[in-house]
Order: sequence, then structure tokens, then C-alpha cells
Amino acid sequence: MTGRDSLATVTTARDEMTGLGVAPQTAAVTAAPGPAEFRGRLLEGMAAAIREGGYRDSTVADIVRHARTSRRTFYEHFASKQACYIALLQDCNGAMVRHIAETVDRRAPWDVQIQQAVQAWIAAAESDLPITLSWIRDLPSLGSDARHLQRELLESFITLIESLSTTPELRAAGVAPPSRQLTILMLGGLRELMATTVEDGGNIGDIVDVAVQATQAMLRPSAAD
Repeated sequence: MTGRDSLATVTTARDEMTGLGVAPQTAAVTAAPGPAEFRGRLLEGMAAAIREGGYRDSTVADIVRHARTSRRTFYEHFASKQACYIALLQDCNGAMVRHIAETVDRRAPWDVQIQQAVQAWIAAAESDLPITLSWIRDLPSLGSDARHLQRELLESFITLIESLSTTPELRAAGVAPPSRQLTILMLGGLRELMATTVEDGGNIGDIVDVAVQATQAMLRPSAAD
């Protein structure tokens, strides 16, 4: 699997993570930020630094500047810039998986459910292109950390698809859960399509129709016309 295989888990954590920042003060005295809040601020600082200048040119100083905290606080939470980056992508992946799962209407017809899932995935990748581009260009250079993260993300999407494809509605429609091999093939194709589109400067939104059609064809009930 190439580094591009990790593309799809890039972007929808942005809104969730932004919410981890410092809350507006409503009184003269407020509670001191806890470890979780500092971690969230540092991860959003990492994301902001990538949006500003890319991962490679970002520094710990950039991260803490955006996070409005100190280098000491950074190293209390992360051993390095790379460790912070990996944590950011892990959180982004979790947010994306949750977003797709929540978007799909499990009571809808099988083809509509597939359309909803694919559209949610592509919209998430499109929502934060600097982070998406970083997945494509930067992650492959991180060695064993990258490989471990790629496998982790793949497994989370396999679990998601298994969950989405085992509902009573899909079973009644004749849609069988895809095998692990078919799931990997399907995910890899969609990820590569998104990756090449982004790298070529295209609009990710333009691939929605073909991505939906291809996924529906792969999962189509045998009895369907």
C-alpha cells in the first residue's frame, strides 16, 4: 500500500479539534486549562501550522505560536513534531470515521446509503485541502510511523464498512457485507482517485459521481437490475 492509501482519513477533525481551543472568558477567574485542553490546542496548532506553511517547513515554534502556549508545554505532551503530527492524523481519522457513520441513514435504500457514505468521505477530504495534501506528500516520508498509521487507518475503515453493510435494511435488499479483500480493493481505488485528483490540482468534488457509481457497482445486490 502506498502513502496515498492514507489520504482518505485526513480532514473532518478540523471542526472537532477547533472546539478544543480556549473558551471565551465569562468571568474574571477561570479554571486553569487541563492536559486534554492543552493537547487539543497543540493539535490544532499543528494543523494551523500545516495550513500556513506545510508540514515540512513547520516548526515546534510555529505550533506553539498557533496554540498560544509554550515549548515546555509542547514537550510535556509530545516527544517531537512528528509525534504531534501523527497524533493529529489519528484524531482526524477518528473524526472522519464518526462523521461518515453519523451521516449515513441506515433506513435509506442501499444505493442511497452508499451515496451518502462516499459523499461524506469526499466532502471531508475537500474541507481541509492543506491537511489532505500533507497526507499525500508528507506521510510517506515518516518511515515505520507512517506504515503503522496507514494500517491503523485501513482497519478503522474496514470496521466502518462492515458496520454499515450489516444493517437489516441492506440484508433485506440483498447486499452482502464485502469480503476483506474486496473492501481493501475498493478503499484503495477510491483513495488513489482522490490522491491523484488533489495532486493534479483538480476539484475533489468532481469525482463524487464516478466514486459513487463505482462503489455501488461493487456492492450491488445480485438480484438488483
